[in-house]
Amino acid sequence: MPLVREVTFDLLRRLGLTTIVGNPGSTEETFLKDFPSDFTYVLALQETNVVAIADGLAQGLKKPVLVNVHTGAGLGNAMGAMLSAFLNKTPLILTAGQQTRQMLLAEPFLTNFEPTVLPRPYVKWSYEPGRPQDVPGAFMRAYAMAMQQPTGPVFLSLPLDDWDQEMEDVDVLRGISARIAPDPARIADFAARINASANPVLVYGGDLSRSGAWDAGVALAEKLRVPVWLGPFTENVPFPQSHPLYAGTLPPAIGPLSETLAGHDLIVVVGAPVFRYYPWVPGAYLPAGAKLLQITDDAFDAAKAVAGDSLVSDSGLALEALLPLVLPRGGNPAREPYFRREPAADILKDAKEPLTAEQVFAVLSEGAPEDCVLVNESPSNMGELAQTRLGTIAKPDSWYMMASGALGWGMPAAVGLALAEQRTGRNRPVIAVIGDGSFQYAPQSVWTAVQHGLHMVFLVLRNGEYGILKSFAMLEDTPGVPGLDLPGLDIVSLGKGYGAASWRAATVAEIRDGFARALGEKGVSVIEIPIDTAIHTLLSAG
Repeated sequence: MPLVREVTFDLLRRLGLTTIVGNPGSTEETFLKDFPSDFTYVLALQETNVVAIADGLAQGLKKPVLVNVHTGAGLGNAMGAMLSAFLNKTPLILTAGQQTRQMLLAEPFLTNFEPTVLPRPYVKWSYEPGRPQDVPGAFMRAYAMAMQQPTGPVFLSLPLDDWDQEMEDVDVLRGISARIAPDPARIADFAARINASANPVLVYGGDLSRSGAWDAGVALAEKLRVPVWLGPFTENVPFPQSHPLYAGTLPPAIGPLSETLAGHDLIVVVGAPVFRYYPWVPGAYLPAGAKLLQITDDAFDAAKAVAGDSLVSDSGLALEALLPLVLPRGGNPAREPYFRREPAADILKDAKEPLTAEQVFAVLSEGAPEDCVLVNESPSNMGELAQTRLGTIAKPDSWYMMASGALGWGMPAAVGLALAEQRTGRNRPVIAVIGDGSFQYAPQSVWTAVQHGLHMVFLVLRNGEYGILKSFAMLEDTPGVPGLDLPGLDIVSLGKGYGAASWRAATVAEIRDGFARALGEKGVSVIEIPIDTAIHTLLSAG
């Protein structure tokens, strides 16, 4: 009779889950022994990195990725990245070893106490099989749960002595449906309300990207001839920011968001929550006289919406059903764009050291390839990035950010996305814009990137502080907060220590030449770039 390990690996092979991202401990080694030659194990040096690399890889491949971490301690280290994966709606199958079943009553060293409780609420499903022979079936259910909308991470706790148990060679492979179709009557109602509106507006979110609805989103906007905003803290860009109908990103606070949409009588939100707010700035949830329609693949997001009427559906399928029913609107196709960017030459006029973040991005824009992947975790400079060509995304699956606000996601997620570029043969360079504070959360990810020969550039903006927190201090009127300055960091040495080509670039010429060098060498580069310490507003649209 086959062993549980053999049946499980055969199932994983048939599901296409042949890459495992992990950092194993003693309770995982029984699963990994005699590791199959057709599987790949991607080692990361800390569990935050493990989960975030898998998050980026799964998003880049558009399929689940298997994650392997060490029992309770490793799972605890992974929790911040699990939160991000959950809010990003990334399908991951997270596994952690458990102590030997025969000793669990005595709670030996390295026992994962209440293992199914620890990962909640940041997983869709959490389970420890009741017997060893249930392990393959648990993986099948985990795959189904991860893939069904809303997609997301799931968790399995696996006792270390299960793998060598015998079982019948039962075929647990099942086909599943991973998309939710819209209610035709609800679609017809939404179309009628859009057609009856005098001045509608569109707000797009990450579900559109996950459903492959980039073209459908563009088609709807062009048929209606209305501006398209991105929802606050959108985890990816689902609409071309070079399009004249692109309006920017909505501010993440109640009052300013409502004021930004003033004058519209109907707000149509597709693939986004209603809304991600922070910080607290009071005001009306909707502009005076406005109604709201939401299309989301997440029944929870529909239920918690603070205003409007919702339709639960895959965003792509909903737009396919909606497009034939909405009436085209007139308008000048040659109108001025809604979102205007200042020319790079104007931004760089009279530039002096240290450069502003916007000036740095303007320089980088000159050399940024048209076809690249951009990852952003420089929280205090998001608005400045959006004002330049570097932050202007014109193609799908090209821009990523975490939906959680949990620092430490960006660097390892960029590594996962670069792995996806390598595995698929797309080979687009991955450019990660990282704050110097963010860099300290997951510098070990540089090592994994180097070990796999990835083509990526880490652009580390060095302002010597948690700039985003100083912005909050101004907004919240909290002067004198300690712990917001970061003196003495040596980004270049950290990058070199993990094997990456690393250097400092401070002037326009150094940044321009260094960026070209990093892109041309096609390895892993870390570039530290000093910027000024100006405090930026949190509430502007952009």
